[in-house]
Amino acid sequence: MILDEMIAAAIMAGRAEHAIYRRGFDVRIKADRSPVTDADEAAEAIILERLTACAPAIPVVAEERAARHGVPAQAGNEFFLVDPLDGTKEFIEHRGDFTVNIALIRAGVPVLGVVYAPANARLFAGDVAASSAWRCQQDPESEVRSAREPIHVRSVPAAGVTAVASRSHRTPETDTYLAAYRVADLVSIGSSLKFCLLAEGQADLYPRLGPTMEWDTAAGNAVLLAAGGAVFAPDGQLLRYGKPHFRNSWFVATGGALKVAPLPHTAAAQSART
Repeated sequence: MILDEMIAAAIMAGRAEHAIYRRGFDVRIKADRSPVTDADEAAEAIILERLTACAPAIPVVAEERAARHGVPAQAGNEFFLVDPLDGTKEFIEHRGDFTVNIALIRAGVPVLGVVYAPANARLFAGDVAASSAWRCQQDPESEVRSAREPIHVRSVPAAGVTAVASRSHRTPETDTYLAAYRVADLVSIGSSLKFCLLAEGQADLYPRLGPTMEWDTAAGNAVLLAAGGAVFAPDGQLLRYGKPHFRNSWFVATGGALKVAPLPHTAAAQSART
């Protein structure tokens, strides 16, 4: 089963990352001025080898390969999206909120997703067609993992929403957008764990009014969809994948039944932050 291979690849990559995280690493700056470490590259090599072995006919769009060779023009109807180390800034600053992200896209929809946070020993997976999402504990130093615990989004509490915001990429537009809601709590966390908080019923709303690439979001998006949530683009439709240059629009992710405030959708508004 492809999802099982994706999980195995994520665990192997997370184990390599965690070893580098503990022993130390050098930081380099890529052409787009974002940081990269040996852990990004080691993890991606593991994932590419594993995915190619299990599904050689399915193309893989991966962040570091795209950085080296350019973002592909397109990937077809079915492809993997890989961010080998989402939350590189969290990794560099030893905050622990970094993840391995692997997703399978079909017809523009993330249908399978795996998010693994090795420093926190947390693994999330989702199968959208089966409406099945789950989490477990997976120590990167161990072959043993805990039993799979099903997860699902929650109903919005009467006291108001718990919103999730990026720890490293918070924008003024995000704060303005959140003013449209009754916010009972605001949680800052790195990487695709924001999607997972919604999926496991610990939060209700994650607006991202800032630049992201599709490999940043696809795996968490799949887990959230499988758990009963959604991710909306500014046009009110579900966020799609395989877009030109694999660049996302602004979006808002939600858990339970929640009336979503309109997102700014003009090209001028978004280009100010991209």
